[in-house]
Amino acid sequence: MSNTKQNAAEMLNRGRKRLIRELPKHTAMDFMHQMAGLVDEYFRTSFETSDIGPHMDIARNPYAIIALGGYGRNDQCVHSDVDLLILFEKRVPDTAEGLIREIIYPLWDIGLDVGHATRSLKECLSLAGKDFEILTPLLDARFVCGMSRLYTALTQQLRQKIVQRHSRKIIDWLVETNQSRHARFGDSAYLLEPNLKEGQGGLRDFHTMRWIACIRSGLKQIRDLEYLGYLSHEEYEQLKEALAFIANVRNRLHVLNGRKYDQLHFENQLRIAKALGYSKANGQQPVERFLGDLHGQMEFIKQQHLLFLFEQGYEKRSRRRRRRSKITKIAGIEIIKDTLNFESTRMVSESPLLLLQIFEESARLRLPLGAEARRIVREFGHLCDENLRGSHAAVRSFEKILQAPAPTFNVLNAMLHTGLLERFIPAFHAVVNCIQYDEYHIYPVDRHLLRTVKTLKTFAGDEDRADGLAGQIYAELKQRKLLLWGALLHDIGKGQPGGNHSEKGEALVPDILAEKGYRPDEIDTVAFLVREHLLLAKTAARRDINDEETALYCARRINDADRLKMLYLLTVADCIATGPKAWNSWTAALLKDLFLKVLNVLEKGELASQEAVAKVARKRDALLTQTPKRRQKEMETLLDVLSPRYLLNVPPEVIQEHIRLYRTLGDDRFVWEIEPSMTSDTRIVTLCARDQPGLFSRIAGVFTLNGINILDAQVFTWRNNMALDIFKVQPPPDPIFESDKWEKTRRHLSQALEGDLDLSGRLQSRMKDYRPPRPSAMDRPRRIQVDNQTSSFFTIVEVFTEDFPGLLFSITDALFRCQLDVWVAKIATNVDQVVDVFYVRDFDGQKVDDPDQVTRIQTTIQAVLPPVNDTATADIQEEGVQTDGRKTA
Repeated sequence: MSNTKQNAAEMLNRGRKRLIRELPKHTAMDFMHQMAGLVDEYFRTSFETSDIGPHMDIARNPYAIIALGGYGRNDQCVHSDVDLLILFEKRVPDTAEGLIREIIYPLWDIGLDVGHATRSLKECLSLAGKDFEILTPLLDARFVCGMSRLYTALTQQLRQKIVQRHSRKIIDWLVETNQSRHARFGDSAYLLEPNLKEGQGGLRDFHTMRWIACIRSGLKQIRDLEYLGYLSHEEYEQLKEALAFIANVRNRLHVLNGRKYDQLHFENQLRIAKALGYSKANGQQPVERFLGDLHGQMEFIKQQHLLFLFEQGYEKRSRRRRRRSKITKIAGIEIIKDTLNFESTRMVSESPLLLLQIFEESARLRLPLGAEARRIVREFGHLCDENLRGSHAAVRSFEKILQAPAPTFNVLNAMLHTGLLERFIPAFHAVVNCIQYDEYHIYPVDRHLLRTVKTLKTFAGDEDRADGLAGQIYAELKQRKLLLWGALLHDIGKGQPGGNHSEKGEALVPDILAEKGYRPDEIDTVAFLVREHLLLAKTAARRDINDEETALYCARRINDADRLKMLYLLTVADCIATGPKAWNSWTAALLKDLFLKVLNVLEKGELASQEAVAKVARKRDALLTQTPKRRQKEMETLLDVLSPRYLLNVPPEVIQEHIRLYRTLGDDRFVWEIEPSMTSDTRIVTLCARDQPGLFSRIAGVFTLNGINILDAQVFTWRNNMALDIFKVQPPPDPIFESDKWEKTRRHLSQALEGDLDLSGRLQSRMKDYRPPRPSAMDRPRRIQVDNQTSSFFTIVEVFTEDFPGLLFSITDALFRCQLDVWVAKIATNVDQVVDVFYVRDFDGQKVDDPDQVTRIQTTIQAVLPPVNDTATADIQEEGVQTDGRKTA
């Protein structure tokens, strides 16, 4: 390599480093343009000083260096590829290989990723016509140096011979490729870790719009989207702002990682928020404000992209052709090309109610608003003032929208994206693009609320399914309108600074609904749903639902069977709409069980406790009747040592199985049976053992050692010094070797109970090799709560902390050292935190209510947990409860 080429590459490298250092001083577009300019200058210098060039006879076989793709658009991010075409008018000469070594190799030496192609004009056109992956970068082609007439010939012939002849086919391919890309990378406007380039709402959506406009109208620069009528001036300005914001984030992401990197993972989000100068405000962390802005910009690009495709007739064309013609009933609204539009802006000015009625018609006819109609809604949104919001006609129109069946497109989403929803409900403004920074909530608060409403409406028609309890309740519900209002507003308090969003949301409800003319009793029902929307989920995950007091506690707070049904439906829809980590078969089974128990109390009132006593008596009689006469005395003796709690909650046939298991114990320390659960992909481990101090913690430690995740545990101690423990666990990961894993676990438990296995040492050794699978979204402060109010018979200990192997063993061992017996264990997670809940009594069978004892419990548990990261700043999110399995018990 000549000194000239080396100097040119070094100058490029120095220029890039200087520009990267000055990144905060530049606008995103200016930075990328300058970055592309530095590369241009390198190629021009290399062309002018080439040692190979003079031998290539450029006069007879002209050639040009042409920038492609992002480099061609002058969108050159820090570590983006440099894509270029070395184009020859005639065939590619053998000396071209030397030219590539001369100008490309130095770029590789300084760490640039260069994608290059060397082709003749004829070959380039032929390949572009056959492979649209080759064609699309050529649509962004830009002349750099060489013979400019060759570049002109390429662009002209490309348009005449390929683009104009096959425009429909090319655009169809672009749309199909887009759909596949979205399916692969997901909706970046919602995802916790969006892909800034390839996800829906990412830069590639804009590129697709640009390519289609280029094919249809010869677009040459982004400004042409406005000049050619694809965007209004306001939309164009907002698009520029969105592209600049995403490009700025993308450049900083490249700098942080030292390479091309377009997925915004958690570990980079905090750093970028800080680099962009975000600060804490209105109760939101800097990273939450940053992500709110990012999601808002990506949502805008997503909506413009979808609207662009629909308006140009490239989205769902066949479905639109088959649709029968529909007629609107509202004067001032018309249907044009299967979209709803206003007849004139004058009519909107004279009758602002049309702003709501067009969405009402959209819900009724299942037709989207046209692009111009959406623009008018945004521009005339100020007409949705206090008078309109409180008018009977406007409220009635909105109720029809709220209660309309949810088709593929959601009318409330369209209201949100045009800004009319927050105009009609001003309190909604505070939750627009409001981000909760954890791994539990997939969607921003505003979109989550709309998804909850939509999920509720999908329950209609589900009543005939075998598991369609929600559908059955929804079909019988008389106050659906109030339930849907509760769903729409249940997280509205998250837009207010401070914690306890349920109470803050409850306080907002009266003003919102009173303005719209609702009666006090209706307002009270919606306020109740907002205040208590976490009650069932938290109770099911953190309390013993087999304890009658749990159902009584919920019944006293709810106090009405119809409200309970609405609250259950809201809870299910809320969990489903939160994301896959919040809803699974185990969560569904817990919620359903709790709901039915509370409903039984509310419907039977005080008779519930009397019924429990009678139920125990009936079980005793049934068990004695089923027992052969020769064993009835033995059975009667056994029944006398069983606790009332056990007799109440365990079915008679299961009690018989437990007694059979007990009879097989003999001289062994324990026996167990393992069987699949009937309601979910879990295992039920029933273990009968001679009771001994620390039994539960040793079982937990052995399960941890063997990678078996405990989801739930019921501990029953019989009065003959026997323990009957029932564990719901996730099975070992490999079903082929499951029986071998259980046998190994059995041997370990035998050794542990004999005192021949050092559980603490083995678990500490395993902990040394443990590495979290990924960094957490945000370090969360731990908390240890001791509750002596909820239960009359047990002290309830709740531990909020990060997960690690041996956690459950460490906590239960600490409880044992505090001379406490564990009677019930509930294992839940907040995805990035765990919540372990224990019902305990001391060794004398009493609650622990002495303040010194409570303090000792907290300090003893605290001592076995890992040190707290000093960066923990976020409040614990009470609603983030999940009962899915964790890595280890």
